[in-house]
Amino acid sequence: MNDQTKLITGLQQAWRDENASARNYRALSERESNPERKAILLRLAEAEDKHAANWLARLKELGADPGLYQESASERTRRWLLVQSGTESAVVKLEAMENDADALYDDLLKVATGADHTQIAEAQREEEAHAKVLNDMTGAFSPTQRKLDRLLGREKWHVTAGGWIGQAIYGANDGLGAAFGVVSGVAGATAADAKFVLLAGVTTAIASALSMGSGAYLATKSEREVYSAEIERERREIAENPKEELEEMALFYQLKGFSPAEAEKMAAKLAEQPEHFLQTLTHEELGLSERSFPNPWRAAFSATASTAVGAFIPVIPFFFMHGTPALIASFVISTAAHFGVGAAKVIVTGRSWFKSGMEMTFVGLGEAIITYGIGLLIARIR
Repeated sequence: MNDQTKLITGLQQAWRDENASARNYRALSERESNPERKAILLRLAEAEDKHAANWLARLKELGADPGLYQESASERTRRWLLVQSGTESAVVKLEAMENDADALYDDLLKVATGADHTQIAEAQREEEAHAKVLNDMTGAFSPTQRKLDRLLGREKWHVTAGGWIGQAIYGANDGLGAAFGVVSGVAGATAADAKFVLLAGVTTAIASALSMGSGAYLATKSEREVYSAEIERERREIAENPKEELEEMALFYQLKGFSPAEAEKMAAKLAEQPEHFLQTLTHEELGLSERSFPNPWRAAFSATASTAVGAFIPVIPFFFMHGTPALIASFVISTAAHFGVGAAKVIVTGRSWFKSGMEMTFVGLGEAIITYGIGLLIARIR
């Protein structure tokens, strides 16, 4: 099957799916008593109609006119069951359908070129926005959820608590675990010869620190690049389809409890400040916020320094002692450090500090015992 055939087949499926989705939204809106949600469902239906019309026109151009849309008995049955399940349950199912549409457009983008590729990409982004609207709508059913969302919006630390602090904690965790295992293994194989343990421990500490630091830098830099790319795509969409983007923003405000008139007024007011409108729409539609991306250099430094500190802990006694005493001292301070790092994880996880510390301690002990045993085995084989 060549790319042209795949494109036609995919567009035919997309045309059917968009028609079915539009009918689902309209059927659900007829049963919806809440006027705000009813209006949102009807707008989503209109958007799906527009997509279906676009694909129909393109299929005609390609000589593959699908004719009139005819529903099968199974499709009508599924829609009836969808509506009977209630709005909340139906919205969850519709969100899953929007995600399926997103996957179909992914496949189409692989074979589409030129104007087809652009149009499909735009439709895919709208489907993603629809899924986000539906996801927000499920939260809007619960007054408790709305209250929680407002509280989380005020508590800025929910966005950033896992940033450089998290990098530092997990860097120390990684460095400590890796070095403790290496020190135990080398000590078992060399009868705790300080010269060999120091060589292995120090090189492990340096390698782990550089690896964690570069990984943290590249990861956060990539996140920022993705964020910037999404911002630019959204900026182009606002320039090319300002009415649609304004309508999307109004829908998000409706989901927050505002009436259609209030939502449209707020969206229009926000649109008077293009950059603010862009940032808000990107956050609402894609869940992206510039505050959620840590500085790459700060993340790199935090991860490098914390990993190095964690990795050097098991090695310290071997700078001053030799043999079994050094191994025992390393075991004691490393075990205590495991507990401390585990307890510190509550800053990010919010779990019980004692439970988290003990969990980390047992993991470290298990690792040390295993690697020490492997070291002893290697020493016997030699």
